[in-house]
Formats: sequence, C-alpha cells, structure tokens
Amino acid sequence: MAGALINSLRLARAGLVLAQHGVRFVPKGASAPPEVKLALAFTTPIRILAAPFHAREPKETRVATALTRLGPSYIKLGQFLATRADLIGLELAQDLSHLQDKLPPFSQEQAREAVEHALGGKLEDHFVEFDPAVAAASIAQVHKAIVEEDGRRRHVAVKILRPGIERRFRRDLDSYYFVARQIERFHPPSRRLKPVAVVDTLKRITEIEMDLRLEAAAISEMAENIERDDDRDFRVPNVDWKRTSRRVLTAEWIDGIPIADNARLDDASFDRKALGLTVMRSFLKHAMRNGFFHADMHQGNLFVDGAGKVVAVDFGIMGRLGTKERRFLAEILYGLITRDYRRAAKVHFWAGYVPPHHPVEVFAQALRAIGEPIHGRTAEEISMGDLLGQLFAYTEVFDMQTRPELILLQKTMVVVEGVARGLDPSLNMWSAAEPVAREWIEDNLGPIGRLRQAGEGATTIGKVLADVPSLLTQMQQTAVALSEMARSGFRLDKETVRELAREEARRKRWGRVALWIGALSLAVLAAASLGWLG
Repeated sequence: MAGALINSLRLARAGLVLAQHGVRFVPKGASAPPEVKLALAFTTPIRILAAPFHAREPKETRVATALTRLGPSYIKLGQFLATRADLIGLELAQDLSHLQDKLPPFSQEQAREAVEHALGGKLEDHFVEFDPAVAAASIAQVHKAIVEEDGRRRHVAVKILRPGIERRFRRDLDSYYFVARQIERFHPPSRRLKPVAVVDTLKRITEIEMDLRLEAAAISEMAENIERDDDRDFRVPNVDWKRTSRRVLTAEWIDGIPIADNARLDDASFDRKALGLTVMRSFLKHAMRNGFFHADMHQGNLFVDGAGKVVAVDFGIMGRLGTKERRFLAEILYGLITRDYRRAAKVHFWAGYVPPHHPVEVFAQALRAIGEPIHGRTAEEISMGDLLGQLFAYTEVFDMQTRPELILLQKTMVVVEGVARGLDPSLNMWSAAEPVAREWIEDNLGPIGRLRQAGEGATTIGKVLADVPSLLTQMQQTAVALSEMARSGFRLDKETVRELAREEARRKRWGRVALWIGALSLAVLAAASLGWLG
C-alpha cells in the first residue's frame, strides 16, 4: 500500500510537469479508465493557466523539454516510447523524436572522485592529463584524457557514470512498473501491447548501460565480428581494459569528422554517397548476419576517420536478434523488395507474430497495400521507417502481439535511415538493403544453409538419443507418482477454495484503490500548485 502511494505521488509530480508544458496525456480519441479521466480533469486547468508561459515554445518540443526537466530516467523513457506510436499515439511519438539525451555535466571534482574510487589510487596514476567533460548525457559523461605507456602518449575517451544514477533509475522504474501493471490489469485492450514487457526491456537496457564493463565487452564483441567478416568500411574503438571498471570505461579517442558535418566531409573529399551506403548496409549486416547491432546509431555517435571508415562510439545500447528474428527481418525486406507479399506474410505466421486464425492471403493483401505504393516512386520518396510504421499500424487489425525483441530494431532502423539520408538524400533504401537480405536468405535458406541446418539437426538428435536412458527413468518416476495420485485422490477442500477467492478479491480491490490514490494525489498537488489550498 505504501509503495502504491509513493509511486502515485511520484507520477503525480511528473503529471504536473507535463501539464505545465501543455503536454496531452492521452492521444486524441483514445479511451481512458475513470481514474485517468479524473486526473485529466484536474490537470486541464494547469495546462490552460500555463499556456501563456509555454506559448513561445514550439509545440513539438514541449514534451522533450518536460521530460528533460524530469530527469535522466524520463529522458530514456521518452526515447524508448518514441518508437511506440501504437501505444502513445503518432502525434506524441513524433514529438518525442525531438528528445535529445543531453544534460549539464557534473563537476570535475566529482569526476576525479569517481575515477579514483573505480580504478584505485590517484587520478594521476592512470592519466597524464584529464580534461573537463566534452559531452554529458543522462547516464554518463565523457572526458578526453591522455595516457602514457612505454614512453608513448595516446589520447583516450573516459566515460564516467553520473553519481547516484543507479538509485535514481531504480526508483523511477518502480513507478513505471506500477503504471504498466495497472494498465494491464484494468485496461484489457492494452494487454496486447504488453506494457510490462516494454518496461522490462527498458530495465534491461538501462542495467546494461549502467555497467560499463558490459559496454566494453560489446565493443570487443563487435570488433571481433567485424574482423571475422572482413568489414573494411566500418570499425569501432579499441578498449583500454586496464582503465575500465563498472563505472568507468576508457577507450581509444576517435579524432574523426562527425558524420553530420557534410561540409567537412566534402572538404576532405570523402564520398558521401558511399558513406551513406556503408552506414545502412553495416547496420543491416550486423543485425542479420551477427544478430548483434549498435542500437543507438544517431549522428552524434558516428564519425569518419582519416582512412574514410565509419567509426561508431557509445555502445551502451545494443540489440540482439535470434535466428527467428533475423529470418523475419530478411524475409520482410526481401519479400517487399521483390513484391512477394505472400512470402512476407507467411513469415509473420511462421514466427508467431500473427495468430493462425487470420488467413495468410488477407495479411498478404495488407502487405501489398503497404508495399505497392513504394514501387515506381523515386528514391527520395521511399522511407523504410514509414513502411515499418505502416506495418505496425496493422498490429491491432490482425491481433499482432508486441515483440519486445523487435522494438530496438525498429527504432534503430528509423534512425539509421535518417543518418544515411543526411549523407545522401537520394539514397535508395531498397537497393541498399536488397543484397544484404538476399545474401542472408541464400546463406541460411538456400542449399548450403539447408545442409548446415541438417548437420546441426543430426547433432541435436545425437544428443537426444544419448539422453534417452535418463529420460525413460524420469518418465517411469513420473508415471509412478501419477499412479499414486490417482489412488489417493487429489482435491481442494471448500475452505481452500474460499481462501483463494478471498485473496483474489483483495488483490483486485487494492489495485483499484491504488489507482484512485494516484488520481486523488494528482488532484491535491494540482490544487496546491494553483493556490487552492491556501
């Protein structure tokens, strides 16, 4: 009960901040539970009274400003929800796309303390020079420094977590879970969108981001993938493991041209069309070939080095895809490119994304409605991001369950497309994607792929046969237990049934009370902010 009250008060504060910036809580036309409607009734006066103060602020940036004011975890939540137009509405999702992960840096003294606590000794024991922060985001900030080894000096980037960031995220995530559970409990239509699973995904992402050893490991893994596959146009920084810990990450300093600086790229005679193609195909290769991709490939995290290679930094957010998800991505791209809509539809059913009670032909018809308009249009008019948006718009029509493992893929696809188009506005996304998708399908679904799968299947069968004796023993034990249960009987007495019913009733009653507490807390705070309480 205390947890419900605390979370309600935290959410009430967030609601007030959003209301003060004129942010709409529920998309137009969307239904809301009675408790939410009550909260909206009390926040409406705040939006009206605050209107003159935020009138000068562009409407599309108000939500970004509000979330930045609320702090680091709300910034991350906003970035995450920007990919979920099906959950928050298209208008709010577009507004969230303006959210920038930038905050004022913490002090140089706090940075020194963090390094010394994480690495031991004095800061000077590890770095010859240590400059003020050059970039600060919601979770960490980066400093440029110099290390000296064997008489040679080299520049490094030192990433340091914000003081107390783990505690802050734990607190706010608790509030997000509270909201998600209430939504799933009392608003059945939203269960399809899996709000709790969405928060689970956000939690996993932030937990990884807040252990910089895992980020260092991600850099190392991607470097191995790039070297093994002989990718010559894309690279990652080298990790300095000696100066890396859970809260501090040291890596090679990338002294390159920001990929968004077209003027400098042109002055250096780099081929921007080729760079755009590299960005797009590198992402698709990593996602489909390795199932491991950089999931935060915005312009601020990409540089072009002196050799003309695209270099990615900031590996705090990474995406992983299993074989099923990789096939889904490859088949969707290839099916839409080649206009084989039935094939693209069938993979949705194969992957379990569309329930079997829907006819394949009808879903193929929906994909045709999405795919046909892109053919015959110029490259500048084709957007993979828009296409994905249209595809996810059909989720409700065909009872498609939200797939948390595809959320990062969708988000990154849109961002990468924007980066590539910034380099080459005429880049044809389908021409860029087709050879990567075709190669994956040939390697995995063609004759060679079938032979490899057959070999893997034979190995699996061998393991199963080796386990047969133990499986038979377990089956015998289970049969004996079931036989004993059949003789002795298995039943619930009336008192047990009544107690189970009472417990279920208590659970539902307290959940409903928690929602009303949240709404009333918001009402009280709203009244206080307007001076209605004296």
